[in-house]
Amino acid sequence: MLAFLKLRTIGGNTMKQLKALICSIALFAMFAGTAAQAKTEIQWWHAFGGRLGELLDEQVNKFNASQDKYTVVHTRKGNYSETLNAGIAAFRAGQHPNILMVFEVGTASLMAAKGAYVPMYQLMKDAGQKFNPKGFVSAVSGYYTTTDGKMLSMPYNSSTPVLWVNKDLMKKAGLDPEMDLSTWKRVGNALDAAKAKGIDMPFCTCWHSWVHLENFSAYHNIPFATKANGFAGLDTELAFNSPVHIKHIQTLGKWAQEGKFKYMGRRNEAGKNFRAGECMLMTESSAGYAGIKKQAKFEFGIRHLPYYGGTEAPQNTIIGGSSLWALSGKSAEENKGTAAFLAFLSRTDIQAKWHQDTGYLGVTTAAAKKTKSSGFYKDNPGTDLAGIQMMRNKVTQNSKGLRLGSFDQIRGIIDEEMEGVYSGKKTAQVALDSAVKRGNVLLRRFERANN
Repeated sequence: MLAFLKLRTIGGNTMKQLKALICSIALFAMFAGTAAQAKTEIQWWHAFGGRLGELLDEQVNKFNASQDKYTVVHTRKGNYSETLNAGIAAFRAGQHPNILMVFEVGTASLMAAKGAYVPMYQLMKDAGQKFNPKGFVSAVSGYYTTTDGKMLSMPYNSSTPVLWVNKDLMKKAGLDPEMDLSTWKRVGNALDAAKAKGIDMPFCTCWHSWVHLENFSAYHNIPFATKANGFAGLDTELAFNSPVHIKHIQTLGKWAQEGKFKYMGRRNEAGKNFRAGECMLMTESSAGYAGIKKQAKFEFGIRHLPYYGGTEAPQNTIIGGSSLWALSGKSAEENKGTAAFLAFLSRTDIQAKWHQDTGYLGVTTAAAKKTKSSGFYKDNPGTDLAGIQMMRNKVTQNSKGLRLGSFDQIRGIIDEEMEGVYSGKKTAQVALDSAVKRGNVLLRRFERANN
C-alpha cells in the first residue's frame, strides 16, 4: 500500500512536470508565432536575374536586417514585359504584390490605370515618411511625375545607351582603341577596318527601338512623336519616319548586308556576345557595366552614343530602366512598410553603391556627388559618361522622354519592321512608314479607351 502511494505521488509529480512542460512549449510556440507574425510582409515583383538580381537581393537583405517591422520578399517574374503583364493579371485577380517594377515604356499605361496604384507623393505623406522628390535628378524624375510635378512612382534603375568598345579587337583591326568614335561616320570607318581584318562581328546592338529610334531622336533633337512625345496629350502620333531616321536605319541595314553588323535579337541578347569578346563595338545600356565588368576577359571602354555630324546634335539622351509603383488595395500597415522600403532605396549610400555596382545612373544628385567625391569615376574611366550625356543640355520637348500608350506593343511592331531592313527584305522608308502607321492604330485605340 505504501509502495502504491509512493508510486502515485511520483506519478503525480511527473504528470505535473509534464503538464508544465507542455504549457511552456505551447507558450513558446505562441510567442514565437506572434514574433514571426509581427513583421509585415511586403511583396515586390521585379524583372532582374543574373548579376543585377544578386545586387537587388543584397539591397533587400540589407533593408530586412536594418529594422524589425517589415520583411520584403522579392520575386522575379521574367523580363520587363512579362513582369508588367504578370502584375496586371494579378491585380485583376486581387492577388497583386505591394510593389511592381514597371519599365519606362509602361509608364503611360500605369498612369492611365486610375485606382490601381497609390501615387508616391501620397504614399509617403500618408506613411509620415521623409521623402524629397527634388533630390532626384530632374532628367529622371520628370519621366515619372505629373505635369504639376507630383511624383507617381519612384525611379529605381535608370540607364541610358552608350557605345561599348572592345579595345583588344580594336587593336586587332589595326585601330587606335582611343580613336574618335563620336559620329556614326567614324564608327562606319572603324567597322570597315574590322571587316577587312576578318573580325566576324564588328558591330552589334541591344534594344533596337530604344537605342536607334527613341534615343536617336532625343540625341538629334527631333520628335519621336508629336505632342511633345506624348507628354502633352493622348492624341499624339508617331513621327520616327523622318529623313534623318530613315538615313540611320538604312545605314544599319546596309551594314547588316555587308556583314559589319550582326543582329542577335530584339532585347539585350547581343550583350552576351560582347562579354564573350566576339563583338568589337556595341550600343547597349550603361547598365551593361555590371555584367561586362564581371565577365569580360578583355580591356573595354565606354564612349558617348555616336551621332550624325553636321546636325545640331548631340542634345541629350533619355532614360530606360524602370520605376517602382506601389499598388493599391493594401492595408495601411503594408503601405507604411512599402514607403519605408522605398525611402531606404532612395538613401544616398544605397543609391551610390547601386550606381557604382551596376552602371545605372545615380538617380539622386547626392548619390552622384558621393560617387564623384569617392574617386570612383577617376578609378573607373567612362562610368560618368552616361550621366554627362543625359544632362549635357537643358531638355527640349523632343528630349525629355516618351510617354506613349501601348508602347510595349509599339516597340514590338518597330522591332519586326527593323528586322525586315536588316534582312534586306525592306527599305528603311517602307519599314518605318509601316511601323508609324501600325503604331498609330494602337495609339488611337489607347486614346479612345482612356478619354
